[in-house]
Amino acid sequence: MASASLQFFAFILALFGVFGDIAATLLPNWKVNADVGSNIITAITQMQGLWMDCTWYSTGMFSCTLKYSVLSLPVYIQAARTTMVLSCILSAFGICITTVGMKCTKLGGDTDSKSHACFAGGVCFILAGIFGLVPTSWYTREIISNFLDQTIPESSKHEPGGAVYTGFISAGFLLIAGVIFCTSCFKKQQGAWIYPPKQHHFPSTEQESNAGYSLKDYV
Repeated sequence: MASASLQFFAFILALFGVFGDIAATLLPNWKVNADVGSNIITAITQMQGLWMDCTWYSTGMFSCTLKYSVLSLPVYIQAARTTMVLSCILSAFGICITTVGMKCTKLGGDTDSKSHACFAGGVCFILAGIFGLVPTSWYTREIISNFLDQTIPESSKHEPGGAVYTGFISAGFLLIAGVIFCTSCFKKQQGAWIYPPKQHHFPSTEQESNAGYSLKDYV
């Protein structure tokens, strides 16, 4: 298995990934209105998220509206909702499982059980990273395609917000942590295959005694 310090480093990355994943799911700034017009100073900033749309005024007031209707949302937003929630659930399971399988903890039983727990937690982190990477990439693609579309007015164009970047970074942390935990199990099995245990052969004393007894009879 990997060293305890490397597993602890992967666990810290996974924690950052989980918190960032949850924050990206709840934040309303997946896309913000783009300042592409001639007026640099804007009095209103509009933001759209997975669950709500918010408007920030230059006076400091903040107004948000929840998205109650699911069927009226575009397909990429519905998919982003589902995959981000699954990513949060899987990453939370990964935290619980790897806590049992880490070498620096006294949980999980023997070494083999801890190794299997680390592998299961690493798989959860990898799946969570994939589920977090897919919606952020799809969402960013939709924003860029609408931004480059000449038929859409400039006032309706948006740019990726902070939640998208948070989702990308969190997915990267989860993928790195998952790879580290999974390889910690593979290294042990590979070492056992390359360096098999030596087998000691001891001569049978019973056969030697029988052979000596028969020789005496013939003499």
